[in-house]
Amino acid sequence: MLKMLMPVISLSVVFGLASGIAGGFAYERVAEYLGATRERVVEKEYIPQTTQEQKVIDVVRNVSPSVVSIVISKDVPVLEQFFTNPFEGIPGFPLQLQIPQLRQKGVEKKEVGGGSGFLVSPDGLVVTNKHVVLDQEAEYTVLTNDGKSYPAKVLAKDPFQDLAVLKIQEDQIFDATGLLTHTLFPAALLGNSDALEIGQTVIAIGNALGEFRNTISVGVVSGLSRTITASGGSSFVETIEDVIQTDAAINKGNSGGPLLNLAGEVIGINTATVLQAQSIGFAIPANKAKKGIEQVKTLGKIVYPSLGVRYVLVDSGALVSKSLQGDPAVVPGSAAQIAGIQEGDIILELNKEKITKENSLGKVIQKYNPGDVVTIKLLRGVQERIVNVTLGERSE
Repeated sequence: MLKMLMPVISLSVVFGLASGIAGGFAYERVAEYLGATRERVVEKEYIPQTTQEQKVIDVVRNVSPSVVSIVISKDVPVLEQFFTNPFEGIPGFPLQLQIPQLRQKGVEKKEVGGGSGFLVSPDGLVVTNKHVVLDQEAEYTVLTNDGKSYPAKVLAKDPFQDLAVLKIQEDQIFDATGLLTHTLFPAALLGNSDALEIGQTVIAIGNALGEFRNTISVGVVSGLSRTITASGGSSFVETIEDVIQTDAAINKGNSGGPLLNLAGEVIGINTATVLQAQSIGFAIPANKAKKGIEQVKTLGKIVYPSLGVRYVLVDSGALVSKSLQGDPAVVPGSAAQIAGIQEGDIILELNKEKITKENSLGKVIQKYNPGDVVTIKLLRGVQERIVNVTLGERSE
């Protein structure tokens, strides 16, 4: 149609002698073409091309209100420059030197970092990564999807997992009758991460680079039950077991955001990425967060059972040994010391569950609660022994 119209327009311009009828006809044809084009541009809202695409759109629309950005603020020194003459006052010195120096002139509140999180209760509980809220001197602000900001308090940090729970601190507002009112926040649903399959589609949402809120990336579950050692600078290094590997992009600032399945359930908490590679990210399974969230609601903290040994995994179990820094193999006063476990023992089983490199002692212990009595089979020299241990408690 356009090829037919172009000569008509050109002829009208060049010659200018065509009759009014011919000119009117050309105008109508052009108007008809432009009108049809305009109708196609604004015809209807976008129609997803596949069922999976529709599911992704639905999940993002439904869960995004539960995803928050976490802003980290801190008092930082204000520095000013001044000049000094180190030779001032020396009689007869011919030069007037001015050497720049810096000095502190008070402090000011500045944004020093950011991360992601998601709401897990209507009263404002937020789950994020521990390394996002590691600084005890910093202040934390939660930005919700509707543009509102709230101060937040760190309620608990998980001593083993890279997880933390915050609570939004609301202003006290009273209604006309004098009753205290509360904001009800949209909470995300936690799914069953044990049911994940490799190749399953997942969606990551987070505050990418601390600037682009609710950034979406889509990928698949690339692997399960990975063990990684993650670092967040010089102050944070942690070995995390049983994490989910995904190729959904997890950018800086996405830490603490949700990893979702196509049912809109949180099945992981985004935590780390491999800087030297592309499309290799990791998330903590949601099932590992559920217990901690409930403990915060009931106990106000996250607690774990503790045996109180340092160990190295060997082919046949866990060898009780000192750390590389020389820390004792058996923690003084711990459950292990009370039960008589010694350095050099190899722990073979706990409640008849074998300890292996794939099924570590720490992973097995986490299935129990503080105060539980467990039976441990260990090897001391060439002799096997059985000891009963009452597990202790460890919190942050």
